[in-house]
Amino acid sequence: QVQLIESGGGLVQAGGSLRLSCEASGRSLRNYVMAWFRQAPGREREFVGNHYGSSGSTNYAGSVRGRFTVSVDSTQKIFYLQMNTLKAEDTAVYYCAARRLSTPADAWSSWGRGTQVTVTA
Repeated sequence: QVQLIESGGGLVQAGGSLRLSCEASGRSLRNYVMAWFRQAPGREREFVGNHYGSSGSTNYAGSVRGRFTVSVDSTQKIFYLQMNTLKAEDTAVYYCAARRLSTPADAWSSWGRGTQVTVTA
């Protein structure tokens, strides 16, 4: 399993931006699907966006499409979530997850511990 460490969370005003990072433990992410999830207080964890290492293709939840962007750096070791035009409803703990390309969808084998994002109105 790849170990994941998130960073970059914090407090930001509505309309602002943040970039979250997810560093993989020395593994190339080329053979992984990487994803960001989030969980707000009192709510279930929800999908935010993912990235396929082999093709670079991405998918987003409707609530963030056009505002958030996922990407992987050139070393294939860091997974990013660029969040723009943040809204109060984006407040949540954000988690990074990974699964090998060959595993079924939703079979996330690795999770980070999460990083808090708080958006003030």
